[in-house]
Amino acid sequence: MKGVLMAIALLVVAATARGQQSTPRPRARDLGVPFTGTPGPFNAITDVAGVEVGETTIISGSGAKVVGKGPVRTGVTAILPRGHAASDTVFAGWATLNGNGEMTGTTWVRESGFLEGPVLITNTISVGTVRDAVIAWSLRNGRRWDYELPVVAETWDGNLNDIEGFHVRAEHVLAALDGARGGPVPEGNVGGGTGMKCHEFKGGTGTSSRRVTTKAGSYTVGVLVQCNYGFRSPLRVAGVPVGEEIRDLMPCFAGGAPERAVHRSEYALCGAAGARVEERDVGSIIVVIATDAPLLPHQLERLAKRATVGIARNGGYGSNTSGDIFIAFSTANAGAASATDTTRVTMLPNDEITPLFAGVAEATEESIINALVAAETMTGVDNFKVWALPHDRLQALLKKYNRLTTPD
Repeated sequence: MKGVLMAIALLVVAATARGQQSTPRPRARDLGVPFTGTPGPFNAITDVAGVEVGETTIISGSGAKVVGKGPVRTGVTAILPRGHAASDTVFAGWATLNGNGEMTGTTWVRESGFLEGPVLITNTISVGTVRDAVIAWSLRNGRRWDYELPVVAETWDGNLNDIEGFHVRAEHVLAALDGARGGPVPEGNVGGGTGMKCHEFKGGTGTSSRRVTTKAGSYTVGVLVQCNYGFRSPLRVAGVPVGEEIRDLMPCFAGGAPERAVHRSEYALCGAAGARVEERDVGSIIVVIATDAPLLPHQLERLAKRATVGIARNGGYGSNTSGDIFIAFSTANAGAASATDTTRVTMLPNDEITPLFAGVAEATEESIINALVAAETMTGVDNFKVWALPHDRLQALLKKYNRLTTPD
């Protein structure tokens, strides 16, 4: 009963404050991490006018895993391309670096060129629940189409979360959707990113944006990631080999773990002699890209592919077990999906699209580091512990390699 009450309390928080942490966490730029490009006012996907984000965070229980009871470390993130005020569809395209993951609805996105509703992100096993709930939400709000094929993506949080317990329920999805809004976006251990790890530090949700200029005009590109990928040694932050320098603080079992614990053989007890074990690049990353530039679906697919560059800058390889899946949409060309009327659309020339490619790469890179910086150390199922990236050591390394900047 205690776990149920905690989940309900967190649901109320998510619906009213979008899962925002009680104490605001610093962001990468606050710590002096240098990045290229100029961000928007929130440095978030919500810098693209009309885009809204909602998050439900579900945390309860501790100790040994009991399937169906916990411990629970999971949630849902919802991105509404035009917010609550409009149900108009948007042009979209998607791409993948490595396909060991899921993003539902993408076959129709590629076929039709349109994204017909919100994008949601959760844990691997909860995709079906979230898909069904967003359909119910759409019907409740009068958003009806001939075919309802929601876009729901996932990454796996089973190290920290009782993932087989199906703790994400319809009410959590509805709270994330109804609570979505513009402005600053909470990062780290929130929403679908709650139980995720990234480069073997605590990962989760991160976001960033870029203002870009072309001969045709100035535009905004915004990115939101759910990062749960990568092993430690390749990790780079602004070019600094952080993963090579910080060789401790590996995921571990705090206080022991039963033999049946997930990946028990790959992880040691916290503090044990020789606790560092073989690194495992197991996990995924979802990247959602928004822009107000007038791009058509084939151009948006090209835009989505450039998330790969940002991931690579931080040391991601798209490993065999990783689901690296990206979707991009444009809020321009309102009304393009008219069912009966011929419509006129505008398109940025291909010769002017390169600044947008750069913006996606830069914002993806920063979103991932923002997720790592915002995340806090978490202990989950079977006392499995994932450490946060230590801010003081990160700053010391940036200084060592002459990369530390003075925060604005």
